[in-house]
Amino acid sequence: MYCQNCGQSNPAENTQCVACGVTLAIAAPPPAPPAAPRPHVENNLVWAILATLCCCLPFGIVAIVYAARVDSKLSAGDVQGAISDANNAKLWSWISFGLGLAGAVGYLGLGMMGALSDGTY
Repeated sequence: MYCQNCGQSNPAENTQCVACGVTLAIAAPPPAPPAAPRPHVENNLVWAILATLCCCLPFGIVAIVYAARVDSKLSAGDVQGAISDANNAKLWSWISFGLGLAGAVGYLGLGMMGALSDGTY
């Protein structure tokens, strides 16, 4: 460490210059250890959007709302809340997908019944 007053080289542990006696600037403390890494929680937003667009709109919107809350809860440090919302987003995406699939199968079934009917009532 060099003295700001006279330029004399001093050992790092000295608090005063060996040549002129001026108090030396104290070195900055070592940096704090890095914080623990934030756990990764999959937010399932892609599946929620696909379920909304392709399957069942009302339940897909519920899935999107839950998926959108995951990252903000992780940023706030609420890991359990983020995991819970991620699981709810996945659940509502599957419900939306199942209802959309059931509706499509029912629609096709009714269409086939109508096409195969002889027209008499």
